[in-house]
Amino acid sequence: MEFLRGVLGLIGAGCAYMLGRSAAAWRKGWQKKSRQYGWAIRAAACMLALAIHHSVDATAVIAWAAAAAALAFGFWKTSRVKTEEDLTRTMFPDEP
Repeated sequence: MEFLRGVLGLIGAGCAYMLGRSAAAWRKGWQKKSRQYGWAIRAAACMLALAIHHSVDATAVIAWAAAAAALAFGFWKTSRVKTEEDLTRTMFPDEP
């Protein structure tokens, strides 16, 4: 049963990561707010399910910390989109 709680925690952390990405995308105007609500509901459902029928223990605390870190990382990664480098001159140098 603890294995399944751990898997549920990983799924919740993945949903939190996608929530962070969705929040950054909504902030930039790339997508609608409803997608962010969907990820928030999924992440909250997974995180709350960890506490059902069990007291708060190390598994729940680790999963919640991982979800918080994943949310922050997803937001940070999406808000700082890397620009693609122009490699035209490197690949095809001018010939004299």
